[in-house]
Amino acid sequence: MPARTQTAASATAPTRRRRAQDAAESPQVRADNALRWLREHASKKTRDGLARYAIPNENALGVAMKDIQSLAKELGRDHALACALWDAGVYEARLLAAYVDDPASVTAAQMDAWCRDFDNWAVCDTLCFALFDRTAHAWRKVEQWSSRRDEIQKRAAFALLASLALHGRLADDAQYAKGLALVEREAGDERNFVRKGVSWALRSIGRHAASHADALALARRLAASDDASARWIGKDALRDLAKTRVTAKKVVASTRRRSAD
Repeated sequence: MPARTQTAASATAPTRRRRAQDAAESPQVRADNALRWLREHASKKTRDGLARYAIPNENALGVAMKDIQSLAKELGRDHALACALWDAGVYEARLLAAYVDDPASVTAAQMDAWCRDFDNWAVCDTLCFALFDRTAHAWRKVEQWSSRRDEIQKRAAFALLASLALHGRLADDAQYAKGLALVEREAGDERNFVRKGVSWALRSIGRHAASHADALALARRLAASDDASARWIGKDALRDLAKTRVTAKKVVASTRRRSAD
């Protein structure tokens, strides 16, 4: 066996054995093990720092995102584990659930239930960006959640719309146009997390070459609105869209660089 192949095999073997052992344990035991790992990698400094980003830390441990993502890679896709992690109610456990759940196993009912549990923008955006936009129910939830009364649940509609646009998962140009219609319809919502989500969706749709001109026109229209929230969204989006020269190559590159405000 070549030396390079042997090194790769020896490096992955412990991970494979660990995953095989984990699979024999119950989802709750696997979740408890993951929570123990998270606690061991937590720090008070990280936990206290969440407040700077308007993230409540009552149910947080204080684990850096890079560590959460590192653990997710070790665990692999595991729907039952993700559900157990979500039920733990711990901030980092719910972020971890976004990375370990299997999009093919996520049901529409699960998405609704988890959306109702959203209590901060960070969990909302991570679930939409890393998991929900990969499911078969994503567009339907954009339409349904865009009328929600709760601030974070409504933000979820536009975080999900932004994620679909950035990852090129909207079905066709007609769906991009429907997304812009939702943006215009809800641009008057003055709540902070909603209007930022709406702006994110508008900017993301505008990075699609075929929709750029329409998104730019909408941003200009909103920027001239008498409504303060719509005006803020329009101006915020214009700062990004007006200076973007859209070419197929540049649109692809930009979707990789910027995911959220």
